[in-house]
Amino acid sequence: MHRFGVTLALALWAAVVMPFPAAAAAMPSAARTGANPDAAPGARLFRQHCAICHQGQAPGAPAKVFLQMMPPTAILAAITTGMMSSEASSLDPAQKRQVADYLGAQNIGAGDAHAPPLCRGSAARFQLGQAAVPYGWGHDNSRGIPAAVAQLPAGEVPHLTLKWAFAFPQAIRARSQPAMAYGAVYVGGPEGTVYALDLASGCVRWMYHAMAEVRTGMVLAAADDHADGPRLFFGDVIGHVYALDPLTGKMSWRTKVSDNADATLTGTPSLHDGTLYVPVSSLEEATVAASSRIACCTFRGSVVALDTRTGALRWRTYTIDRKPRLIGKTRAGAPILAPSGAPVWNSPTIDAARGLLYVGTGDNYSLPAGGRSDAILAMRLSDGRVVWQRQLLAGDAWNAACMVKDNPNCPAVSGPDGDFGASVILARGSTGRALLLAGQKNGVVSALDPDGRGRIVWQRRLGRGGIQGGIEFGMAAQDGRLFVPIADMKDDRDGRTYREAPRPGLYALDIATGRLLWSRPAPDTCGSRPFCDPGITAAVTAIPGVVFAGHMDGVLRAYDASTGQVLWHFDALRKFTTVSGASAQGGSFGGPGAAVRAGYVVVNSGYGLYFHMPGNVLLAFEAAAR
Repeated sequence: MHRFGVTLALALWAAVVMPFPAAAAAMPSAARTGANPDAAPGARLFRQHCAICHQGQAPGAPAKVFLQMMPPTAILAAITTGMMSSEASSLDPAQKRQVADYLGAQNIGAGDAHAPPLCRGSAARFQLGQAAVPYGWGHDNSRGIPAAVAQLPAGEVPHLTLKWAFAFPQAIRARSQPAMAYGAVYVGGPEGTVYALDLASGCVRWMYHAMAEVRTGMVLAAADDHADGPRLFFGDVIGHVYALDPLTGKMSWRTKVSDNADATLTGTPSLHDGTLYVPVSSLEEATVAASSRIACCTFRGSVVALDTRTGALRWRTYTIDRKPRLIGKTRAGAPILAPSGAPVWNSPTIDAARGLLYVGTGDNYSLPAGGRSDAILAMRLSDGRVVWQRQLLAGDAWNAACMVKDNPNCPAVSGPDGDFGASVILARGSTGRALLLAGQKNGVVSALDPDGRGRIVWQRRLGRGGIQGGIEFGMAAQDGRLFVPIADMKDDRDGRTYREAPRPGLYALDIATGRLLWSRPAPDTCGSRPFCDPGITAAVTAIPGVVFAGHMDGVLRAYDASTGQVLWHFDALRKFTTVSGASAQGGSFGGPGAAVRAGYVVVNSGYGLYFHMPGNVLLAFEAAAR
């Protein structure tokens, strides 16, 4: 999933979510030109006027990989009238447009001939009686949807049929977690647009254009949860958090949450009692692989608390107490800074009864590896103070330079890259005891005692693990069971040799004891298809009696929650005629999982780690018997 012109190191790094050129046959036609983009006029201009700052030489300048996640219109605005207008003053208007087209991998105004259809009549009206509900990322990380909200009995799941499909224009990935309320679906697009779609038909009620790609989930606050009426919250890839009116799309505020050039927002912000808790991660882990001259590393993860009415900062807590400082140089002469890393990739878990929130952290980017990487941190809701920490994998320092032979930015003792990408789940088992359930990329699930400072109650290894193995984006808990997706691949493409065989599939554990209730190995339907794997990187979603899991092979499956038997499946690896009449491509399922409400199942298709199959479609299903 490498974007045109990005180095091999970035191509190998999943978190960057750059399009992979070998999958160009699946791209919308306007997103590919058939020519080498690095030979385009905009590429030459970028090298002459921009690269000196944006390819690692200027510490405060966003790396090229960030610029390539912005829509070309936003880049053009920045260099014409925005913050970079003085730096670009030597370029004429045509040249500025060429630079924007090159970085955005498409021509400004070249959009699809089929614009998303605007709603008319009753489809344009919001149903105020269907207010936001406190389930899903941003509210409740258990990803267990109650029957009264789902309104989809297990017996109807085998009758699910595709109701409509929506194309993300000029896109080759689909990443944002949808949310539903007011008879609408809210979802962010990779081109930086947030959409409010009619749930019944998929037409557009409103669109809002953010400053960059929207990868987080959508978080809805009901009117009675917010003094100024209902609100919609989300973040973009360059570190802005937004608050919109979900009924009009009008922006209430926008706040930049980090001044680090490589900071990004991947995990969905969590909402509680007038405060939005924002997890801050970074792509520095990837960008250091682009050049041996880049300093590694300047970033440290954090959680930022914002006032939901104004966007004002209430507190900020770093996962690493000390700022990175110079501790040496690589053999290529690049500065080594430490401590660094420990990003927060996941949505914070709110524990109102204990006055705490919980996050899982990632690895350190440089040595030495500290005590808060690959750990669960408990922070006080009121002021962010870390009350306790439980490290579950010590000594883990890694960055994407380790995937490039002889790159000096790789730590001398590296890996295994055992991040917590999935959110912690606070749930009760059959005994009634509350536990914190944490799934890790090394394939291990841990249950911690929230009343015992994170003491380990039980652990179980389900997957082999790896850089893109184990548990990636999210587990689900319901009715005393924990449902664990395992992504293990035959070839992690990381240059490592693994002694164990991969174990991709879905597993169910007893929350109280960690006992394995059932396992369902992922069927391998890939055959000779390139960039296809059977495992599950996407978050799973549970409703009473059913677990929905989107696989990297492009198949969405519904499993019986008691036995693991497949009740229904849908192969999305094909082209769809969408509500606009445009064609869209389905691909791997990854990142977010299914959203379920009012009898509908809504899910993105077209995001996968590393080299998996791209796509640009949002799919909505409804039981045919309705």
